[in-house]
Amino acid sequence: MHLFIHLTEQQNYYLWRRYGLASVLEVNNLTKIYGSDENQVKALDDASFSIDKGEFVLIVGSSGSGKSTLLNMIGLLDSPTKGKVFIDGIDTTKLNDNKISSFRNKKLGFIFQFSNLLSDLTVLENVLLPRQIGGTNGSAKKDARELLKVVGLESQMNKRANKISGGQAQRVAIARGLINHPSIVLADEPTGNLDSVTSDMVVQLMKSMAKKLNQTFIVVTHEPQHFGSVDKIISIKDGRAFEGEQPSELEVFA
Repeated sequence: MHLFIHLTEQQNYYLWRRYGLASVLEVNNLTKIYGSDENQVKALDDASFSIDKGEFVLIVGSSGSGKSTLLNMIGLLDSPTKGKVFIDGIDTTKLNDNKISSFRNKKLGFIFQFSNLLSDLTVLENVLLPRQIGGTNGSAKKDARELLKVVGLESQMNKRANKISGGQAQRVAIARGLINHPSIVLADEPTGNLDSVTSDMVVQLMKSMAKKLNQTFIVVTHEPQHFGSVDKIISIKDGRAFEGEQPSELEVFA
């Protein structure tokens, strides 16, 4: 009887480990080839790794290394030549064109180097856009106001987007990226267009949001030193993915 109880508890522990710590993202043998024949360029070469919920992860690499291609694959903005991308356990390579847009809007948030706010809309209206596109307004305005409060822009919500500073605009972009409660927020050089002081503020804001909301952030950057301590670094070199800042140390294979 005691043995049965012990085995049951052990089984429950491993079930908790399996489902409680399930990966929010799995990249399996991802390859992307552009061109054909002698003009082929392998932008990604059999890249594999996984990321758990709530992790703050950097993707680093030199220009042309394949990091932007990888971000496009994860963000479902492009399709791989071969390999798979699983988000919340769903094989996204099996989604048809009609389902990809809806899935992307629901599961992914985006922050770019330039905030890409619509200048003729207010700060609040810009944050609401992804929710409106998804057709699930519900408590959208309440959620947007709460997010703007968290990023310190509650007093600016009714201003036109062209009336706020660059740093404020990027904080609006962070709120917009979170409005749909996405599984993953993808940030492409989010501090590349900011001065050092504003850049540090945006980095700390993103890391704070990751902790408060248990939100997964995947950030592409060529300046990892600006981000300090993070949960994981995926280095890209010649299209290959490695864990850690030194690609020679450890290859990541699923």
